[in-house]
Amino acid sequence: MSTASSTLQRRLGLFQSTVLNMIDMVGIGPFITLPIVMGLIGGMYLYAWIAGAFLSLVDAMIWSELGAAYPMAGGSYNFLKEAYGKNGAGRLMSFLYVWQTVIQAPLVAASAAIGFSSYFVYLVPLEWWQQKMISGAVILFITFLLYRKIDSIGKIGVLLWAGVIGTLGWIIFAGISHGNIFSTLKQMGGSFSWQVLGSFAFGQACVKTIYSYLGYYNVCHLGAEIKDPGKNIPRSMFISVIGIAILYLAMNLSISSVIPWQEIKSWQGTGKNDYVVSTFIERLYGSTAAIIITVMVLWVALASLFAVMLGYSRVPYAAAVDGAFFKVFGKLHPTKNFPYVSLLVLAGLAFIFSLLFRMGDIISGILAMRIMVQFIGQAVGVLLLRKRNGRHHLPYKMPLYPIPVVLAILMWLFIFCATGLTIITSFLVVFGTGLLVFFFMAKLKKQWPFTENE
Repeated sequence: MSTASSTLQRRLGLFQSTVLNMIDMVGIGPFITLPIVMGLIGGMYLYAWIAGAFLSLVDAMIWSELGAAYPMAGGSYNFLKEAYGKNGAGRLMSFLYVWQTVIQAPLVAASAAIGFSSYFVYLVPLEWWQQKMISGAVILFITFLLYRKIDSIGKIGVLLWAGVIGTLGWIIFAGISHGNIFSTLKQMGGSFSWQVLGSFAFGQACVKTIYSYLGYYNVCHLGAEIKDPGKNIPRSMFISVIGIAILYLAMNLSISSVIPWQEIKSWQGTGKNDYVVSTFIERLYGSTAAIIITVMVLWVALASLFAVMLGYSRVPYAAAVDGAFFKVFGKLHPTKNFPYVSLLVLAGLAFIFSLLFRMGDIISGILAMRIMVQFIGQAVGVLLLRKRNGRHHLPYKMPLYPIPVVLAILMWLFIFCATGLTIITSFLVVFGTGLLVFFFMAKLKKQWPFTENE
């Protein structure tokens, strides 16, 4: 086990682990992507949310097997290294993952901050540059909250989670009590189309819904800080995915029972309304209630950003402690015992990205950066580990192996293609530069592939 894992303390139980997963998953994502999905595929919108939940659940089986077997700080960094060989190709795969994380983790944080500023406009009309200032300020505020010991962070996470559940609960209750939610559910069958299901537009919609589910694996990044990880890591992921999927589907039905999807689709064509939840509550309860729900949505955005920055700050740290990334990232705060350099670097990049990019580009970019090396790389890695080590030592064994692995690979390839040529090109640039840096460093250190395996 790495030094990173032995230095950090196991203080997070099942409840806190699940809480941190769920607030990472929800965030601003579903509130921003809900109208986008309706704009893309109209009455088929629920099928895109179901597809996102199914892929997340299947992929969680892969994460569970790996996370329970290797409960260390850094998550995928360790999984890829173990699967492809610590002294061979595993060096390359794990380095590429960390290299991409330094880019995509700040993109995730920036998306939450940009979504925050988009909904903030409902409360206070702002110019575009003022919205950017709000986004940057949110990044700085969350960094301040995270600059403390893990014990305090677990308590803050529970407080933020309560706001997440309260927000979704109000939206769902509002639709059930004032709308026609069950009638909307019955319309699903009538709107189904095989042509739409196989279309590029459906793929684009799935990109948006899967973005909203991302985070179910956050517990794996905190593996060295989870109590009884062999049981709690898989449990927290499955509870998170199933619970959030139910909430997302209920929220979609609730909102569309009051505001028809046709109306929301028309808004997307004109760019008229980016804060659908606020409009939904305003129609039911008036402007004061709409202000309250907007504040609650902003709370959810902050909660997600908190969990994202917490989890990903452990990834470059774990790689640095292992000697596979820049040494400075391996420093722990002398009194608070957390990877402060890693946190500050990711926060700094997130601050810059929040000022430079738009929401739509960020969502596609986040997925493209992860799919090939992380998600598909891990799926193949499970096959390699099973072949090499067998299954008897595993704390968690995925059911129906290897069917979930094959399904995950095929679905991730479909989503990767749906991100579009521009985003795929951006991924190739990041991937290519990562290769160059890795081989340059390996040459200097006389490591694989420039020396024989140890």
